[in-house]
Amino acid sequence: MLDNPASAVPSTVSRRRLISGAAAAGLLVPASALLSACAGSGGNDDESTGGAAKSAQNPFGVKDGDALDVVVFKGGLGDDYVIYAEQLYATKYPASKSKLSHQGIQQIKTTLQPRFANSTPPDLIDNSGADQIPNDALYRDGQLSDLTDLLEAPSYDDPNVKVKDTLLPGTVDVGTFDGKMYTFNYAFTVFGLWYSNSLFTSKGWEYPNTWDALLALCDTIKKSGMSPWIHQGKYPDYMTSPMLDLAFKAGGAEVAVNIDNLEPNAWSQQSVKDAVEAIYQLVARGYVYPGAEGLTHTESQTKWNQGQAALIPCGSWLPNEQKAQTPAGFDMVVKPVPSLSASDKLPYGAVRATAGEPFIVPAKAKNKAGGLELLRVMLSKDSAKHFAEVTNSLSCVKGSGDALTGATIKSENDAISAAGTNIISWKYQDWYADLHTATQNATGELMAGRYKPADFIKAVQAAADKVAKDSSIKKFTRSA
Repeated sequence: MLDNPASAVPSTVSRRRLISGAAAAGLLVPASALLSACAGSGGNDDESTGGAAKSAQNPFGVKDGDALDVVVFKGGLGDDYVIYAEQLYATKYPASKSKLSHQGIQQIKTTLQPRFANSTPPDLIDNSGADQIPNDALYRDGQLSDLTDLLEAPSYDDPNVKVKDTLLPGTVDVGTFDGKMYTFNYAFTVFGLWYSNSLFTSKGWEYPNTWDALLALCDTIKKSGMSPWIHQGKYPDYMTSPMLDLAFKAGGAEVAVNIDNLEPNAWSQQSVKDAVEAIYQLVARGYVYPGAEGLTHTESQTKWNQGQAALIPCGSWLPNEQKAQTPAGFDMVVKPVPSLSASDKLPYGAVRATAGEPFIVPAKAKNKAGGLELLRVMLSKDSAKHFAEVTNSLSCVKGSGDALTGATIKSENDAISAAGTNIISWKYQDWYADLHTATQNATGELMAGRYKPADFIKAVQAAADKVAKDSSIKKFTRSA
């Protein structure tokens, strides 16, 4: 989806921090110019209260009868899971039921940027998709509420357990700026390479553990008359993801730390060069579906569903996004990106798995308490289980998919379980929107055959250096 040519997670990508075709063509407005509201210094730390008495059952003091304004990115994950949580919210606060406004849209920035500028933002936003407002810009302009109160609040199911203790590892870290959480990434996305298990079984193909073996498999698949690989060409981040997975596995976490911290020559590290070369070999050897660079995410994914290509990179919103196009018995599964070489610092099982689909409570929301409370409802066991059921994906709540069966969800759970502590993550795309855009543009050029690996490295390194030298851009750091 990175419809999210998102989320994504991002989000991460975040699940779909994947930007639209305009971004791929270098036509995005710079992040620093996205908002016309008055700039602040970081997020807003005002107390979150709705005026009613606070208690373990109502930790933010939501006033029953207050209106609640919710805007959700309606992409690959849909918005049914939020509507479900809103129904639970309305049951608890019945006088607010008729005053609950829900919009499921795709043009987030286009729709909401004027509302931020006019200081009339919604109370809760799923800020995702191709038209996402970069969260780093929102943070720098003081438009985001600190979500610490939510993390420290009693969980919806057990007042003796805090919300933060119900979450999968890494969830809080993904949405953190300067030591505090400002975006809540609800979906727990597994990224990797997807294929039809029934197809592979019928052909006698085995998913490889190494990149050389993958190239050999691609050669076998091509000889069968099928394209070995297809990608969501108009949203290049879909291909940046496996590229960086290769680099992370080869060089270890320090590769990501150097890139995210804008260290000199971070994009010129040998493991990054080797990863870019590995991805380029798919293009050079003719293993990519002809014309893939011009396809949207749904176009490429549908061709994959139709058996026109064998492998596709994506996050775990894919099953739900392609639900209507997936034929019976397709049996889609996800696997980690193969190891670059035997000398990799991380094992084959290392996988990019991260919280994505960023929800925000605007600092100037009229009913900030209601926005926080709806998020708390979404983090209940009931809501988390419903999310897993309707999306065939995991949420950030521990155990959300434990009761589900089927090859697809099992492959996601297996990937996370096998990875253990070997989780791949990147932050530059959330911290520095302009660098993220430059990376997408360069990936698009590489996959179209207009860039060679050296061109990619030169372009992205130059973009990283530009951000590093720009004193007007707030810098962030990570240690691991």
